[in-house]
Amino acid sequence: MFIATKENPFEGPHQKAGTVTAGEQPEQAKGAIIMVHGRGATAESILTLANEFENIGEFHLTAPQASQNTWYPYSFLEPTERNEPGLSSGLQAIFNIMTGLLEKGIPKEKIIFMGFSQGACLASEFVARHPAKYGGLISFSGGLIGDAVSADNYSGSLEGTPYFTGCSDIDSHIPEERVHASAAVFEKLQADVTKKIYPGMAHTIIQDEIAEAAKIINRVTAT
Repeated sequence: MFIATKENPFEGPHQKAGTVTAGEQPEQAKGAIIMVHGRGATAESILTLANEFENIGEFHLTAPQASQNTWYPYSFLEPTERNEPGLSSGLQAIFNIMTGLLEKGIPKEKIIFMGFSQGACLASEFVARHPAKYGGLISFSGGLIGDAVSADNYSGSLEGTPYFTGCSDIDSHIPEERVHASAAVFEKLQADVTKKIYPGMAHTIIQDEIAEAAKIINRVTAT
């Protein structure tokens, strides 16, 4: 299982795709949110989600851009090797952003990871593979990546990191079973798990999910 490092960074399709930022400068921010876009979308598009939150202007927002707008080519339910090198390249892209934030004085417990769909899958996989006490993980319609999910593949502790996962029970991209399996892994990693399955919801983000995400954001600003 690939683990991103600073000493031996992975070089792949996303390393030259760029990053878009918004909000407060890191040195003045109360925290940072790494926002990961979905398949076919852009870094700019996921940043517009910030408009849904009241106090997000106090954060430094940063969003990596996927090469050709796709983090990996196949379904996240395929064996991970089929989605290489995009998968490892995407994980490295998130790691590089996090490392830059740490260097600018934002600690891990003030960094929130947020993603939608393919971006939620990538963000979830990053946090599970690189456990620490973070500000939070917000997964809108996503889950851990691979043809099967086993808690035995992940180790370490998230030390109570708040994790929200929300998804439809009929999502054509994200099976409900994978949401449950992913939540179980995060429980084993000692995350503070909030899981919501929404009957009949489309592949989108609804207001109740925004409210749950806001709780995590507010938690960071309050500390």
